[in-house]
Formats: sequence, C-alpha cells, structure tokens
Amino acid sequence: MAETVLDIAGVTFRRGQTHILHGIDLRMRAGEHWVLIGPNGAGKSTLLSFASAQVFPTSGTVDILGSRMGRVELAALRRFIGHVNPRHPLRSNLSVREVVLTGLTGTVERPLRWEPEPHEVAKADSLIAEVGLTSRADAGWKVLSQGERGKTLVARALIADPQLLLFDEPTTGLDVAAREQLLETIDDLSVRSPQLATLLVTHHLEEIPETTTHAALISEGRLTAADSIGEVLTSEKVSAAFDHPIEVGFADRRWSARAVRTAGAVRAVSTAGAEPVG
Repeated sequence: MAETVLDIAGVTFRRGQTHILHGIDLRMRAGEHWVLIGPNGAGKSTLLSFASAQVFPTSGTVDILGSRMGRVELAALRRFIGHVNPRHPLRSNLSVREVVLTGLTGTVERPLRWEPEPHEVAKADSLIAEVGLTSRADAGWKVLSQGERGKTLVARALIADPQLLLFDEPTTGLDVAAREQLLETIDDLSVRSPQLATLLVTHHLEEIPETTTHAALISEGRLTAADSIGEVLTSEKVSAAFDHPIEVGFADRRWSARAVRTAGAVRAVSTAGAEPVG
C-alpha cells in the first residue's frame, strides 16, 4: 500500500458561532492526484488550510506526512509542502529566479542577508527551464503575465522537493491559452515526480488536469463523495453537490459540465417573447 501523505479524520471547524466543516474524512497517498470540487463557500479553502498546516481543526485529527498537527513544529512540516496560490502576496519586483529561490526559504520576499548556494541557483534554473520560462528568468514579477506567474509559482513550490503539492484554484485569472499551458505543466509532474501527491482546488470541471486520479466533492461543509475520479464525477453526484442539475461530460481525458435546462426554464424561454393574447 502506498504511503499515506494526508489523513484528515473526523475534522470539524468552527469560526465563532459559524460551523464551517462537519466531520470531514479524507486520505491521500503518495502518487495520487486529487481534485477538490464544490461551490463557493462550501469549505474548500478551509480544508486546504489544514492540508497546508496553516490552521488547526476545532476537533478531529490532521496527519500530514506521518506527523500529527499539534505534535510537530509546523514550520518544519511546511518545508515538505508546496503551495501554488495565484494570489501570491509578493509586493517587490523580484525576478522569476528570485521568486523560485524563495521556495527554499519559505518566504514571500527574499530574506535579508541570505544568499543561495550555486547548486541552489542551478536547481532554480533547471526548474525554470522545466516550466518553459528560461527566456524570462530575469524578468521582474510585475511585468509577468498571469500565466507566467503561475508557472513561476509551480517552480517555486517544487524547488524544496515537496512530498505534497497544493494548488489553490491555480488557473484564476488566466485566459484559455495560459490555462492550458499551466495544466500541461501540472500534468508533467506525474512523470517528473511519480511519488508526489497533489491536491487541486477548483469549482470548474474544465480546469481538472488530465492526470488527476481522485476527486472529492464538498457541499455546505461536508464531503459528499471522495473516491477515484470516475466514481465521483457523475452527473448525479455533482448535481447534488451544487444543488443544481448538471450534466457531466468526459472526452479526450478532459472533464466538462453544463447546466441541464429544466422543463420550467424551457417554458419560460419559449414564452418570454410571446405577444399577450386578447
């Protein structure tokens, strides 16, 4: 059996009087690629904050890479967790290379008086090449496109050789071409690092990488399904999670979703432009 990378058991979470998560159970193993899907406000970001060792649950347990939150130094644990967040809060104009190198320090900005070793710079340049940004290695963050920033953040997450890699809606703000390029970069990870486990959060089925192996659906703070992706992404289960009739499609290794027009909607459309009678 593959090594368990993330084990969330019986987790609940409250913020003040608001109950955000209810009895969450989720287990990920090395080499698995998960997608977490649900409507806005369902609890996706909160669940990701547990996986990234940022937030403690109100009750239940969270084991990451064999260490239980509450019994281990979180800063040390986070060194083995990569996190790709398109809302990366960088304020200065670091170059692509410098941003990638901050993955070694676990900081947003480059630390004062810190200088990378030559082999670390070489590793950064190798990863920059892998994501197709060699010609932009010296370009400043402020002039990068959203697609280039996304690729830079993937390289940044990989430089510390993580065992768990998290993607928080990584295609946010990307046009179609940039989205497809980033998804290709994510798909390449299964070849580059076969034992790397990934968890990608989205609410769009079209943004699921081809190499995704498992899926979890979350709705109103509860996981409604979690299994191999083909078992979870059915029209019935996705419709229940979003509380709306949705037809799920799968073709050429990519997923899609479209709302099912109800009979009432058809009648409303057909009569909307009709002339009044009498």
